[in-house]
Amino acid sequence: MTLKTTLKLSAAAASLAVLAGCASSSALEEVRTTAESAQADAAEARSIATDAQSTANQAQRDAQAALQMSQQNREEMNRMFERSMRK
Repeated sequence: MTLKTTLKLSAAAASLAVLAGCASSSALEEVRTTAESAQADAAEARSIATDAQSTANQAQRDAQAALQMSQQNREEMNRMFERSMRK
């Protein structure tokens, strides 16, 4: 090979290496963007889950209060029934 051919091949190889580097950078940027998007989605999901947990906890407290009130009403009705049976 002549020096001129060698220089041309070297230039072509260098161009391909640069293009491959750009493609790799582009691919890395795409992966980074995807990862950031996934991280944002995960943060949103965590926020939604926290809200759902808070709502579930409130529902549990309400259910406990309703159960307690129901038990109190039942006891009162039993007392009223017993009083009416004594008469």
